[in-house]
Amino acid sequence: MSKLGIRTRLTVLYGVLFLLGGTILLGVTYFLVKQNIHQRGTATVTDLPADIKIGNVEVNALVEQLQARQEQIERNTLNALLTQGAIALGVVTVIGVGFGWLMAERALRPVGRITETARRVAGGSLHERIALQGPADEIKELADTFDSMLERLDTAFDGQRRFVANASHELRTPLTINRTLIEVALGRPEPPPELVHLGETLLAVNARHERLIDGLLTLVASEQALTVHEKVDVAEIARHVTAGKVGRGEVSLEPAFTTGDPVLLERVVQNLVDNALAYNVPGGDVWVRTRTTGARAELVVENTGPAIPAYEVPRLFEPFRRLRSRTGSGQGTGLGLSIVRSVAVAHGGRADARPRDGGGLIVTVTLPTEN
Repeated sequence: MSKLGIRTRLTVLYGVLFLLGGTILLGVTYFLVKQNIHQRGTATVTDLPADIKIGNVEVNALVEQLQARQEQIERNTLNALLTQGAIALGVVTVIGVGFGWLMAERALRPVGRITETARRVAGGSLHERIALQGPADEIKELADTFDSMLERLDTAFDGQRRFVANASHELRTPLTINRTLIEVALGRPEPPPELVHLGETLLAVNARHERLIDGLLTLVASEQALTVHEKVDVAEIARHVTAGKVGRGEVSLEPAFTTGDPVLLERVVQNLVDNALAYNVPGGDVWVRTRTTGARAELVVENTGPAIPAYEVPRLFEPFRRLRSRTGSGQGTGLGLSIVRSVAVAHGGRADARPRDGGGLIVTVTLPTEN
């Protein structure tokens, strides 16, 4: 019973209650009819008129015949009541179960709307609302409470996105100024070696900060509702991104069409390929594959990097979270896989990763062929 849907469980409950009530009613009816027939039959035999009593033998035989006939009539009547009543109860129970199925569907229809809205919200669309119409019952109260929660979450996330976007834009200006000043200083005639070394170090730090800000802006953009819905072949994007980059390994690109923002999807492929190359062993391999499986477009990027414990894989998708062995590394910003998952979810898909046997990571991005 626990595996059945709530509509089925409600229908079964309605049917059992209806059958139980009908059985009790049939039993009470049977008892009352039996009592009534017995009382009427006893009175008829006992109150025989005296003028038809011809002799003791004839009277006794007549009384026995009447009693036997009355008992037979009583049994036939009660048997017919049970048989026909049970048939009628079965038919009415089947009809009642059918009506119970329809009524359960009608009663649970608002719950279905709440579930559909919750699914769309889980896909990243906090602007959805249930807006349930109807009487002010418990289900409408649940829907209104859910809408109120979504309103607060939407406001909070919008405020967070605006803050990150504004802060990132504000930080870009001083970084651009810093890069210009450093380049001007390095462009002076015959700068001292110490100045050159310092300038190159500062330029590298400045470039990392610019990549960080660019990643933050991309992350904010991917967490908003998509405004571009174009038909895109992930294989073509992967072919463009991997051109001249992947040396050892294999690039197998079958058509994998989806609908969405091509700029964000290119960033997904770019991040995965860059990570596979950056966090690899010397002379390691990189595999990039695209294909269509059923109604899903699939992108798989795999490398032969160092061994990764399975329990540390989920935290790689969290912003600014990297493996302990990569902490302090200047190669990345800790936003690559966060952006990948956020973009995938915004497109109605998902991103998963698992350790590769022998070392490395296998990242799989699945996207719907149509949104």
